[in-house]
Amino acid sequence: MSTVLETPARAVGPTHPPRPWAAVFALARFEARELRMTVSFAAITVLYVAWIVWQVMERQGDYPILQDVDRGTQAMPILMALSVMLGVNRAVLRSRRCDTDRHFGVLAVEPWRRTVAHVLSVVPAVLFTAVCVTVQFTWAALKPGAAGHGSPAELAVGPLTVLLAGAVGVLLARLVPSVTAVPLFLVVLLFGQVFVAAPSDSDWSTWLGPVVTESTAGPFPSDLLGRPAAWHALYLVGLVLLAALLAVLVSGGRTGVVKAAVGGALALTLVGAVGQSGGTPAATTAARERMSTTPEKFRSCIQHGRSSYCAFPEWTGRTADWAAVVDRVQNLAGGRAGGERLTVEQRIDARYGLDSDAALAPSTEPGHVTVGTGWGGNRVPEFAVAVASVLVAGDEKAGSELCDARLVTVMWLALGGESDPMSALRDVRIDDNVSGSSLVLSPTEPFVMSAEQTRIVAELLQRPRYSVAGKVKAKWTELTSPRTSIARVAQLLGVPASTASDAADSDSADSDGDSCER
Repeated sequence: MSTVLETPARAVGPTHPPRPWAAVFALARFEARELRMTVSFAAITVLYVAWIVWQVMERQGDYPILQDVDRGTQAMPILMALSVMLGVNRAVLRSRRCDTDRHFGVLAVEPWRRTVAHVLSVVPAVLFTAVCVTVQFTWAALKPGAAGHGSPAELAVGPLTVLLAGAVGVLLARLVPSVTAVPLFLVVLLFGQVFVAAPSDSDWSTWLGPVVTESTAGPFPSDLLGRPAAWHALYLVGLVLLAALLAVLVSGGRTGVVKAAVGGALALTLVGAVGQSGGTPAATTAARERMSTTPEKFRSCIQHGRSSYCAFPEWTGRTADWAAVVDRVQNLAGGRAGGERLTVEQRIDARYGLDSDAALAPSTEPGHVTVGTGWGGNRVPEFAVAVASVLVAGDEKAGSELCDARLVTVMWLALGGESDPMSALRDVRIDDNVSGSSLVLSPTEPFVMSAEQTRIVAELLQRPRYSVAGKVKAKWTELTSPRTSIARVAQLLGVPASTASDAADSDSADSDGDSCER
């Protein structure tokens, strides 16, 4: 009797368990590489890097205000976002253009997983933007003249804008499978921004956009900005999640988890939108009032040499730069002015909002000089003009009302110590010219400089400094007297007087030598 042994048949199955998410990540890597190779993305990348290098090399940025720099990082990512939106939208529609949609039915990766892969393909572009934003801000923060504090929420806006653009590009491709969807969407968005949100000028509508730069008239302390940056970042995160999850939902991922996540993203978006719509907080408005009217309660004073320098907390490191300008001007002055103790006070006026350009009222206290929150570029000679006017007239109020021959002494004191005096003269004049009459800018009120005063000052500034400094110190009393005529000042300083100054002197004889002309 034979025995038959039967071996049970084995079920034929895959040697490895299915890993659909591995395929998702592989597709995301492929699409990210394809996105980087598009012409628009490559061009925007080169432009972005070149713009950052130009910003780094720009001398005007030697004294950055970090609460302004963080907002300045939000402009260029908009171009990157537009490129990403167009690129990812075309990538999603590639199978439709190439007529390969019907082949996807035999693949193990469901359509909604492919949608997730397209959203993830944007991540490298977001990381690139984050690196550019970090480099731009860090470079500014490391400069010796940097002041203020940046906001992480403001810095996050640029990368979040790129991520939002990518998610919206995928969503539009799933909703409207046409390459014209993105251009039409951008046109509608621009129309709403220009003709709906802009005329209303209301805080809640302005903050519905991804980027709100909100230009200011001048640098302000970070505590006075009152921007709902954290709420806005939360709002953008909610929009990103909402757009991405809606794209997954439209692609067939209609599970309970996805639907719950869509509800959560919508709630997050609404919370952020409500939080950013409150306008300027009452506490910030009160702080603006207090810091504008009683700045002495917020400033701390530092002694440099013979003078005191009072600055707001974020600007105390800049007092040495102010002291260098004061010393340079005083070294050219004569009489008691060369050793006078000055008090330099930093002041602002934020009572009327960040975009208000209200002029600061000149101080009436003897020896007190106003300095603003901006520095570098034109701000340096403008401050020098304020220092010189106080040394000559005694206080800022009297200095702002000067219109006689003493202006020649004021302007030479302010600009005579500059490395390029003629360029500095252009910088402080509102018409950027070195001839004719013009307004001269200062940290407080501007004053008028006549054509003859300009002619004399320009000639003095083109002479060697030592040849003029000796005459200024030797004739200081007469040069700073309100009774000295413009022709006499020109004679004392060795500048030939013109017929204009002779006529001015004859016309002013009846007014006891006062030749002011407004």
